Amino acid sequence: MHTPPAPTSTAQDRLRALPKAEVHAHLEGCFEPGLLASWAQQAGVALPRPVDQLFAFQGLADFLHFLDWACGLANTPERLAQLAYAYSQRLADNGAGYADLIVNPSHWTAWQGRLPAMLDAIDAGLGAAEQDGLPPVNLCISLLRTQSAHAAVQLVEQLVALRHPRVVALSIDGNEAAAGRTGPRFADAFQRAGAAGLKRTVHAGESSGPEGVRDAILLLGADRIDHGVRAIEDPAVVARLVDRQIPLGICPSSNLVLGVYPSLAEHPVDRLYRAGVRVSLNTDDPSLLGASLVGEYQRCQAAFGWTDADLRAMARTSIEASFAPPAMRQQLLQALAAW
Repeated sequence: MHTPPAPTSTAQDRLRALPKAEVHAHLEGCFEPGLLASWAQQAGVALPRPVDQLFAFQGLADFLHFLDWACGLANTPERLAQLAYAYSQRLADNGAGYADLIVNPSHWTAWQGRLPAMLDAIDAGLGAAEQDGLPPVNLCISLLRTQSAHAAVQLVEQLVALRHPRVVALSIDGNEAAAGRTGPRFADAFQRAGAAGLKRTVHAGESSGPEGVRDAILLLGADRIDHGVRAIEDPAVVARLVDRQIPLGICPSSNLVLGVYPSLAEHPVDRLYRAGVRVSLNTDDPSLLGASLVGEYQRCQAAFGWTDADLRAMARTSIEASFAPPAMRQQLLQALAAW
């Protein structure tokens, strides 16, 4: 991945001031190397590789394996709250006014079977951040593709019974290439989630091709699709996205680091946008992949020659595609109109 020259502070400040939301980021991707090294030392656990190469991933499978290792160290409520607070701070630093944050309970080994306590710990961190004037963040609770249909339904039933005020959506993530086609397996869980009033967001079209995006729409009833970039390989899927106005939460740097595309010039975010697909820019796993929200906007602006109108369109989609309360969305859209 070739990193373009750093933007001038004026350009960065302008993009930071752009009112926007983030709709595709994972709490699992918010660990800093020094923090993990400290926690590993306290636990007497060896680092998988030297601390200065900790985030040198050999593709998606290695990356997902690392997530499990890192999440295993976050074994106290204080550590979860610390991670959640730090994400809110990162949002504020990048000028975002709201986020939907994805959390996949299957990665967090210390919290297996303790979902209410886990949600309360994360909520404590996000609540403290809001008290300190940082942006509000809600949660999308995610299934892993390798889970069973029964486990998926159980999670949905638990979420519906809990009715935790911070939880706004059901999500699904994981390696589509390794898991194969899973849309039919999870259709029942997603139907139940939708019927109970939860929003539905689906990872698709990253390690799977356009067929994964099609299943997300037709079988899982996706309100929003995370990645979705490989829809570009099938004009019929692109047309379906445009027709239904289903937004994509795209993470360009993530796709480059994890080898989905070789360069930003070959990334389809601009082609999808020009085709009429609603797209937003996001960081996916910001710490682990070295991505920032301002950086994503700046790199795409430089690569594709985006104008202020294009940047405003991206930001507008990020706000409209978010699961923020309507009043908060309206407030952010009014601020955007004045940018």
